[in-house]
Amino acid sequence: MLHLIKKAQKGDDKAFLILFQKYEQDLYRIAFVYLKNQNDALDIVQETAYRSFKTIKNLKEPKYFKTWLIRIAINCSLDLLRKQKKVVPLKPELEEYISGDINENIDLEVSIGQLMDRLNEKEKSVVLLRFYEDFTFNEIAETLGIPLGTTKTILYRALEKLRHSMKGDEFHE
Repeated sequence: MLHLIKKAQKGDDKAFLILFQKYEQDLYRIAFVYLKNQNDALDIVQETAYRSFKTIKNLKEPKYFKTWLIRIAINCSLDLLRKQKKVVPLKPELEEYISGDINENIDLEVSIGQLMDRLNEKEKSVVLLRFYEDFTFNEIAETLGIPLGTTKTILYRALEKLRHSMKGDEFHE
């Protein structure tokens, strides 16, 4: 794996493509949780590929390639969310006529999505990395550039928020 990263850093397109494809699904999942839109999440994966390919020479520690990619995907997702806040939203009743390809999956997915919406950006990032990507607390702290103790505090606060939300809604029986 490290040899592929070093080859990619020297400009080997094929090595980079092999590496990127290994983590593409993870990047999509992370972007989708933030953006809740398939097309936007796919755009973020493309943007992550572009940014990472452009700057892979700057990667100091090749062993943190996945962490580095995830950080780029999170930053791209947050950038897009900030841009979207400046856009006036469409009336919900008109949205169904325009977006013909709405993914109507399981209620559980909707419930998890609704719960995740109650978390702020830092909390969402920590929960995603811990439970979706199985990162350790140290890896989360490194990826997000925050202290280890803060990482733990954010996770426990987010979990408490989620528990409280579940008890307050019809989710908890």
